[in-house]
Amino acid sequence: MAVLLHHLSLVLCLVGVVTVDASSPAFAINSLVARAARKRYRATGPLRAAAGPRIGLAQRLLDVALASPVWTYVLVPRARATMVETAEENGIPWMAAKEWLRGREDAPWNEGRGGGDRESLRYPEYYERPFHAYSEGNLSYEAAFEQELASRAVGARNFPKYSERGEDVFRGAFDRALAKLGARVNRGGDDGREETVVVDFGCGTGASTRRLAAQFPEADRIVGIDLSPYFVDVGRTLLRLAPSAIEVSDDDDDAPPNGWITAIDPDPRIELRQGDIANTGLPSDSVDVVNLVFVLHELPVAAAKEVILEAHRILRPGGQLWIGEMDFESPAYAAQRENALLFSLLRATEPYLDEYADGMPGLRLRDFVADVFDGVRVAAATGRHYIEDSRFREDRSYAIKDTHLKPWESKRDA
Repeated sequence: MAVLLHHLSLVLCLVGVVTVDASSPAFAINSLVARAARKRYRATGPLRAAAGPRIGLAQRLLDVALASPVWTYVLVPRARATMVETAEENGIPWMAAKEWLRGREDAPWNEGRGGGDRESLRYPEYYERPFHAYSEGNLSYEAAFEQELASRAVGARNFPKYSERGEDVFRGAFDRALAKLGARVNRGGDDGREETVVVDFGCGTGASTRRLAAQFPEADRIVGIDLSPYFVDVGRTLLRLAPSAIEVSDDDDDAPPNGWITAIDPDPRIELRQGDIANTGLPSDSVDVVNLVFVLHELPVAAAKEVILEAHRILRPGGQLWIGEMDFESPAYAAQRENALLFSLLRATEPYLDEYADGMPGLRLRDFVADVFDGVRVAAATGRHYIEDSRFREDRSYAIKDTHLKPWESKRDA
């Protein structure tokens, strides 16, 4: 993955980091120059939608199979069970942590006031599709409870050498790539500004927002925005409870779970809010950094463009957009996509992955970002993600080794 400073490596979405700004990591962009560029782009006409997913008889047959009850009632439960097993084998107490969180008596989901008023909230059509094998997508507490658990499990597969710390190593690779590209957070009061504001687009339950807060003590406010009221409920609850990391005792199997999978420190600078990252309602020229990591591949290309434009609108002159994403030009992802069955299984849980894979390297997303922002940099963060476009060596081999386990491998095989 490359570090794009967005989940869209970039300039767009390779697994990597992008900073838009002459002195920042992949997808940190100078707002001042970006603003002029965006006006030129808007004058050219409406946004164009990306081409649809690949077609063909074999692909259609696979799609039909994955839309059948066999997928819903057999393959999905098996895949989920495998994820839980991976977590537990790597020292990530999935079941105990989930039980602890679900059982918080003073949490919104146990007081009949959770999830917001579904009838009053309006979601983009693309968002109401199933995601990540959850039939209700991100609009459920089940998905919200398991987001950070699944992320830790995936991290263990990405970096099997580090087991339960794999996600920390994974995100650390993006942090280093961003720093290399020049990502920065100016201290409040500089240039006459009253405060420094960092906005985390698509924050989920706030794991990335909390990480930003820990990394940048000079920021006065860190605002996480997510469309799912369920994810925001869980994130706010975790911040309020500020749990210690869970302790699972081998001596007393009947002991109740007593914490979350990671320790969480309370931080009054953090605010999590439900909202659309394509229409945040924040004032123009009001924030210093927009963080967009592992979000773009979950959006149709047209929606991704609107998110990029919104980031540009709210950034101050000199602000930065950080993007981190999957890089489908990396050998590992290219090989994965060439496997029709495997990629179809991925597409069944990531409905816009084809659009992302086609739109990132093509003219649609990368050139769009370059049109909107100035000073775009891209570099590789891991063997499947990038930031500054130093991803390939002179012999065209990928600059960073792929550490991820293959889909059919277990840690024991590696």
